[in-house]
Amino acid sequence: MAVELVYEKGVFVLGATRGNGLMGEDITQNLKTIEAIPLELSSLGRSLTPSSDVIVRGEVLISKERFAKINKQQAKSGLPLYANPRNIAAGSVRQLDPTIIASRKLDFYAWDLLSDLGQSTHSQKHQLLQKLGFKTQTGDFARPCSSLEEVFKFREYWLAHRDKLPFEIDGLVVQVNSVELFEKLGVAGKSPRAAIAFKFPLKEAQTIVQDIIVQIGRTGAVTPLAILKSVAIGGTMVSRATLHNEDEIKRLGLKINDTVIVGRAGDVIPDIIKVLPEMRTGREKFFHLPKECPVCGSALTKKAEDVIWRCPNAQCKARQRRYFYYFVSRPAFNIEGLGPQIINQLLDSGLMSDPADLFSLSEPDLLNLERFAEKSAGNLVEAIQSKKQISLPRFIYALGINSVGQETANDLASRFLSLENLEKASLQDLINVQDIGPKTAENIQSFFCEKENIMFLRKLLQNGVKIEKPSQVKGKAGELLGKTFVLTGTLATMAREIAKEKIRQLGGDISESVSQQTDYLVAGDNPGSKYNKAKTLGIKILTEQEFLSLINN
Repeated sequence: MAVELVYEKGVFVLGATRGNGLMGEDITQNLKTIEAIPLELSSLGRSLTPSSDVIVRGEVLISKERFAKINKQQAKSGLPLYANPRNIAAGSVRQLDPTIIASRKLDFYAWDLLSDLGQSTHSQKHQLLQKLGFKTQTGDFARPCSSLEEVFKFREYWLAHRDKLPFEIDGLVVQVNSVELFEKLGVAGKSPRAAIAFKFPLKEAQTIVQDIIVQIGRTGAVTPLAILKSVAIGGTMVSRATLHNEDEIKRLGLKINDTVIVGRAGDVIPDIIKVLPEMRTGREKFFHLPKECPVCGSALTKKAEDVIWRCPNAQCKARQRRYFYYFVSRPAFNIEGLGPQIINQLLDSGLMSDPADLFSLSEPDLLNLERFAEKSAGNLVEAIQSKKQISLPRFIYALGINSVGQETANDLASRFLSLENLEKASLQDLINVQDIGPKTAENIQSFFCEKENIMFLRKLLQNGVKIEKPSQVKGKAGELLGKTFVLTGTLATMAREIAKEKIRQLGGDISESVSQQTDYLVAGDNPGSKYNKAKTLGIKILTEQEFLSLINN
């Protein structure tokens, strides 16, 4: 699990998860229990000036040997085995009790140094990290390559020798060694252009599809799921595999009781690679997607341009349960201690009809449920009440609007600044938001046109939910509303992502390409072809200093 460590004056002061890329969880106390994470940097760290911070990124992991020992103990205690090392490593660092994480003996390897300590290459970062006291990949594990041929040979070597490693891997990372060139190449979407994950082929095994069932998601999407005869793949027992949709079943030519090859994508997600028709015995039978929802009985529907069948009934119990899980999840309201089991109890008991009822729950309500004592009931009510105040992006995400993920929720919050403004937005207003197409815009508008959804929103607010306004630069809020910016070249005073965030905070939009709709081009050092296109179109071009004057008081 990727984490970031912050050292002030050489002392470890903060550790955080990657989270959504902008904000993660504070897991400092848990990380302090990992021996491989130094609480104080070595000699190089102590020689830094008092104002210097050192920021390190790396991976918390668990060795194959330690993973096997933990599962052996689980079996002895009659407890379920952990699925894979990745899950237990990620779960451990979030434990509320630091003694649990200490007992699991996690390890840590550093792979990036964000602070400037004079390094000009990525390989020098690894050398500096070692001097600071971190384990890092060097020698046989990581090395500079002078050609693509060397890269391919390196990958082939580790593909053949991966089992000799003390930990699980699913590939390797290839990146430009020059720090300057790495930064100059910038970011496309969420990924740097100067690095790529070079994955290994799936780990595969042969098994039998014993049945195919369907699951109903929170938006009503019907997903076929293959029930497999349990098989070990890369040390993990696999008993289910997603089939995505009806078209995927037809593409595979899959029947119930077929013998199949199953692989784990990224060494985690089970996937059916191919069917082995030559292994058929005559007991195989075709799977037919039900015409009605198996939970509520509503007729399934599918749009002409879509590949997914859906249950259209918003009151379907399967949809409601899935939406509840989504509503309390980490990127949404993030209510700790409220898992699927408790949600199912609350729904089955009739205590809740929708997630808004969570905020009116009291301790006496919970004491009537199984496994709830006075203390546990009080803790859960307190956890729910503590999350009544929520940021606008999280609130929008929590609504579960089809096609609106975390990034889109952030864009909508930055553009409209309040729930009221978003409710009133026209279709064209929504399409004008960067990266929102006609289909997503229609989904958003449809959501706010449905009476049940408006009643749900009002109920949330009546039950005490308060939506925080998006953070804005003091004195300039909304001044860039409706203005579209394109950035090109390298900015000397700030990272490009920070510049984009400042524009969004002021109500502006970001575009990756120059067009007649562009209001400003911000040009840093070594601008590319966007600069020439902006000049041709007569777009106003801002120097970095002019841009700073525009956004600062």
